[in-house]
Amino acid sequence: MPLARGGWPANPKRVYRLYRQEHLAVRRLKRKRVQRMAPPVAMLTAPNQEWAIDFVMDSLATGRSFRALTIVDSFTRECPAIEVDSGLGSQRVTRVLDRVIAERGKPQAIRCDNGPEFRSRHFESWCEKEQIRQVFIEPGRPMKNGHAESFHGRFRDECLNANWFLTLADAKAKIEAWRKEYNAERPHSSLGCLAQEEFAARQMPRGDSTGPMWGQGDSNAIPLPHTPIPAARQGTMAR
Repeated sequence: MPLARGGWPANPKRVYRLYRQEHLAVRRLKRKRVQRMAPPVAMLTAPNQEWAIDFVMDSLATGRSFRALTIVDSFTRECPAIEVDSGLGSQRVTRVLDRVIAERGKPQAIRCDNGPEFRSRHFESWCEKEQIRQVFIEPGRPMKNGHAESFHGRFRDECLNANWFLTLADAKAKIEAWRKEYNAERPHSSLGCLAQEEFAARQMPRGDSTGPMWGQGDSNAIPLPHTPIPAARQGTMAR
């Protein structure tokens, strides 16, 4: 004890009693964390069943930082949008999602972390209005949003670390060019070595030529190569 090292007679019980009598006890505040149960892993069988969204940070040549909002379809592994700006609040996030929904249809669920943009009243009200289910991952467990994390690894290695961004406009142009190349030309091992757009095109309902507006849970969709096919569908495919 410090008192004993200083040459003072120290009785631990007496010291503790005086410590309590003088109300010297300082309660340590524990950081409050959102307690969420781990969401069940859904078996995805069609596009637009679940989107994974998250943020990535990087900086310009001037040292100014910027954020990138990424959206990934967890089934097709497509990236329909990467929004880049110095600041991206919840209202900007919903505007980007509205734009993507207008292009390819509405997701059934959105998987995200517990960041303030996704837990805001505006974002939750938007999800309730659009009837989109929010799937929050466990705090401190980014691997629970695995599709977004896997995409971020490629995005970081192949784009952010490989380019020198002079201005914000330059960053937007280079990132958008990489996104288009990623969707159209990069084969994905979990998709049978098909490019994301090529795999997504095979999920279109037969005889449908209306464009990239997929149905929710289309019965003609082909499950991912690593996804087990339900018994009911095995009998249908056998016939």
